[in-house]
Amino acid sequence: MDDPRAALVAEARDWIGTPYRHQASVKGVGCDCLGLVRGVWRARHGAEPEAIPAYGPDWSETRADEALWQALARHMRPADPVPRPGDVLLFRMRAGRVAKHLGILTRDGTEARFVHAYSGHGVVESPLSAPWARRIVARFDMT
Repeated sequence: MDDPRAALVAEARDWIGTPYRHQASVKGVGCDCLGLVRGVWRARHGAEPEAIPAYGPDWSETRADEALWQALARHMRPADPVPRPGDVLLFRMRAGRVAKHLGILTRDGTEARFVHAYSGHGVVESPLSAPWARRIVARFDMT
């Protein structure tokens, strides 16, 4: 594929159906939301840019630091102001808590969608409904 954003979307969609497994990142075997982004990164860029330390389901909530946001910012550019398919989405699931959920935008506009992994569902493509969209705190460009 010549279009790098289309390639990211295609790779993310290729993970759909992968079961949810905390800290895993193996297409078809298991992953969490970070594992999905890690796997798409490997398909696009090769080796991961840094080792991922072990993390619990609460991420860094006990320290209240934005470790995931900081790591994304070290290795990806901020996305363009207008959302585009292929953007990595960072979500804050609760006000006052750290941002700790990731997805990849697959369609923009009025029918926006994204691929993500979460417990009990595995990797799925979901509508980027208003409840999801209002939780986005940052977008990154993986290309």
